[in-house]
Amino acid sequence: MANRLLPEWHPQDAVQLTWPTPTSDWAPLLERIEATMEAMVVAITRYQHVLIAVPDAATRAHLTQRFTHLGVDATRLHLAVAEADDTWARDHGPIAIERDGSPVLLDYVFTGWGGKFEAGRDNQLTSKLAALGAYACLVESRDVVLEGGAIETDGEGTLLTTEACLLNPNRNPQLDREAVEALLMADFGVERVLWLTHGHLEGDDTDSHVDTLARFCDPATIAYVRCDDESDPHYPALAAMEAELQALRRSDGEPYRLVPLPWPRPCFDPVDGHRLPATYANFLIVNSAVLVPVYGDAADSRALVALASAFPDRDIVPIDCLSVIRQHGSLHCLTMQLPRGSLNVATQQGETS
Repeated sequence: MANRLLPEWHPQDAVQLTWPTPTSDWAPLLERIEATMEAMVVAITRYQHVLIAVPDAATRAHLTQRFTHLGVDATRLHLAVAEADDTWARDHGPIAIERDGSPVLLDYVFTGWGGKFEAGRDNQLTSKLAALGAYACLVESRDVVLEGGAIETDGEGTLLTTEACLLNPNRNPQLDREAVEALLMADFGVERVLWLTHGHLEGDDTDSHVDTLARFCDPATIAYVRCDDESDPHYPALAAMEAELQALRRSDGEPYRLVPLPWPRPCFDPVDGHRLPATYANFLIVNSAVLVPVYGDAADSRALVALASAFPDRDIVPIDCLSVIRQHGSLHCLTMQLPRGSLNVATQQGETS
């Protein structure tokens, strides 16, 4: 049985989200992050379904009413009561593969990015959603640590990742590079693993997830973060990453088409002043559209133009993510796409509990 890791542009049933709670780290920003996620749901449901894990029945009832008021198509909204620790569905959500023509969701261990944060409920979320009947396909558990934000694929046998994350001893200390590559090839059917040695963002808790730095837009195109400010402390590492990307070759030996994304002005936390990881690489591909994080910066418009050139056949939808980066993630980090055939679409709004 051959496995194939599905690229993000593979046809989707839904995008999975995890709703923030007043008891989480989002408490001081709850209204702001809820407004951001409402905007995301409104945008995504124009194109496909949304599955949202909510903490309790009261939140489910509130969101049902709220999204009705916002004009969301009720048949595209699926709310499941399943508690979580935080909102980062990209990393605690399932990773989709295709096996013999059918989708399979792989449930990896999530440890809060190497034990930095409590993640016990997050780690159980996929199995809880599966038990509730939210998924329409096989869900398989894995006993190794892996987060969805750590990997990118072209869907044709190539995987892109970073050494700083996948080789970090805080993830799978028993696995060396060769063992990690063997695991990726077995689980995902990939034939090549491309490793980035350089690149990081200040304020990032993930140990340099690739989805903050460089992203496949199609099998021949990679969009990436470029820092053009030589005085910025990010400049040396991101310039070295750019050189690495320029040296990469496709499986046919051709270079990749590289789409540089602009560098926004530094964003700082208004409370303690630490730098926040604003990145335009953290976009989300959905059916017929790309949702792009923006930060109220002059570079926003340039980022939208750059990504429009990479996705000429898709709508480009900006989403204000200034509140999201306050908790050190961005738009893509909040989401996990579910491929066609993986969502139990018979479970209508409010019925999953």
